[in-house]
Amino acid sequence: MVMLVLLRLGDEAYGVPIKREIEAKSDRRVTLGSIYATLERLESKGLVHSSLGEPTPERGGRAKRYFQVTAKGLREVRETQKALKRLWKRLLQLEGAVA
Repeated sequence: MVMLVLLRLGDEAYGVPIKREIEAKSDRRVTLGSIYATLERLESKGLVHSSLGEPTPERGGRAKRYFQVTAKGLREVRETQKALKRLWKRLLQLEGAVA
């Protein structure tokens, strides 16, 4: 979900908007700590990249840390999408058949 949200947010992908988007689209509550832990794991695997923006007065002079999906990460997202499509295909329980 985090990588899909990064793709959706584009240049505005940093902590708070990532949290808001996940909560809005999944109806789940998440913490910023869990999001940053996930982003750090993804970055250590080379699936996302982060960079610091300019310091802002509203953040007490601290810079926002922006994230983007790498080429490797995009390949992984596409492979996962293909695998999920194969898994969803012909599930009778989801095609209206009685389970």
